[in-house]
Amino acid sequence: MRGTDLMTHSKVILRPNPCRTVVRPFEPNDPAGYAVEGQPRPHRIAERILSLDEKHLKAELDRITASFTGRQDDVGKILERRFEEEVGGLGIADGNGLSHLRKLVIGGYFCEEFSFESTALFNPSIVPSHDQSGLEEGTIRFFMSLRGIGEGHVSSVTFRTGTWTPARGEIVIDDPQPAGIAPQIERREGEKGWETLHLSCGGANDISETVLFPFTPEQRQGIEDLRLCSFREEDGRITHLGTYTAFSGSEARSELLHVSDDLHHFEMHPLKGAAAKSKGMALFPRRIGGRYAMLGRQDNENIWYMTSDDLLVWDDGVKIIPPKYSWEFVQMGNCGSPHEIDEGWLVITHGVGSVRNYCLGASLLDKNDPTRLIKRMELPLVHPSPKERDGYVPNVVYSCGALIHDRMLLLPYGVADSFTTFATVMVDDILAAMV
Repeated sequence: MRGTDLMTHSKVILRPNPCRTVVRPFEPNDPAGYAVEGQPRPHRIAERILSLDEKHLKAELDRITASFTGRQDDVGKILERRFEEEVGGLGIADGNGLSHLRKLVIGGYFCEEFSFESTALFNPSIVPSHDQSGLEEGTIRFFMSLRGIGEGHVSSVTFRTGTWTPARGEIVIDDPQPAGIAPQIERREGEKGWETLHLSCGGANDISETVLFPFTPEQRQGIEDLRLCSFREEDGRITHLGTYTAFSGSEARSELLHVSDDLHHFEMHPLKGAAAKSKGMALFPRRIGGRYAMLGRQDNENIWYMTSDDLLVWDDGVKIIPPKYSWEFVQMGNCGSPHEIDEGWLVITHGVGSVRNYCLGASLLDKNDPTRLIKRMELPLVHPSPKERDGYVPNVVYSCGALIHDRMLLLPYGVADSFTTFATVMVDDILAAMV
C-alpha cells in the first residue's frame, strides 16, 4: 500500500559489516552422555595447555595474536582478562603460579571472535546526546542503537553517534571503531532468574565500540530492538533508559537498560508483571500523573497503555489504539517512545497488513490522558517500496525510536531486517495527514 509520501528520504544507509567483531567467552562442554567424571572438558583443555613447553607456548601465542590482527587491539589484555574470568572453573590449583605467557595462551583457548553485525543491522532508535557543545547553531548531536545479527541468528545491540542539521537536511554518522569491546559484568543481584547486571565498558573510547550481546540464559538467542528514551526526572535531570526484548530461543520477555551519562556503564533489569512477558514495550519520557507510563502490545494485536509506581513492574493496562485501516489489520505496535509536542503525545506506530507487510504510521494521544486517541494516520507514513523491500525478511520497514528537533522528525528505520536508513518530515505535515 502506498503511503502519504510526506517523507524526505536520506541517502545515508548503515549496512552490516562482518569485519566488526567482539571477543566473547568460549566455554566448550561435553555433550550428554559423554561427560568425564571429575574432569570437565575445560579442565582437560587446560591440562593440555599446561603440558606445552616454552617454545610451543610462544608459537601458540603468536598464532593467537595473528588471528586477531587488524580487528582487535591490545590482544594481551583481552587474553589476560579471559584467563582471570575462567581460571576458577579450570581446575588449576594455583593460577598465580603460572607464567604470564601460559596465562595468555590459556585465555586464548577460552574466547572467540563474534561478528555481531555480519548478517543484519536494523531496527534503530535514537536520542540526543548529553553533550551538545561545540556545534553550529541548529545542529544536534545524537547517539543511536541498532540491532545487529551475527552467527547463529543471535541478536546484539550496537551503537553509533552522529549529528543532524535539519535546516540543511544533513545527517552525518560518525565512523564506528573497527572492533567491539565486551563489557565486564561487575556483579549480579536479586533472586535467581531476576538478576540485575552491572556492565562496564570503561575501556571503550566511544560508544560505537560497545556491544551488548547475550549474557544470561534468558537472553541466550538475543537482545532485540532496544527502544532508547531520554527520560526526564521530576527534578529536570535527563536519564537515558531503554526497553528491549530478551529472547531465550523459546520465550521472550521485556527488560530495561539504564545508560550512564558517560555512555560507558549500563545496568540491565528484567521487568516483572503480566505485561513484561511480551515484546515491544516503550517508556514515556516522563511521569504522567505522578506515575511511570508505558506503551505495549502484549496481545500482539493492539497498542496498550500502562502506568506503574515501580519502573520495573508492569501489569496489563487498557487498549488505546486498535487496528483500523487495512495496512494494520493484522497487528499494531509502537515504534519507540512517544514524543511530547504541544498538541499531545505523538506516537510512531507500525502496522502489519496483507502478505505480512510492515508499514509505519503515526497517532496522536491526549497529553493529560494518553488513553484518549485524538487522531491517527489513515495511510502509512513509510511503507515497503521497490527500492526498500528486499532483504533477510522482505516487505518490512520498522523503527524503535525517532527524534524531534525544531518541529521536524528524524526517523531512522530498518529495511527488510537487513539495513538501516533515514527519513525526515515536519511534525505539522504528520498532524495534517491525520483524521
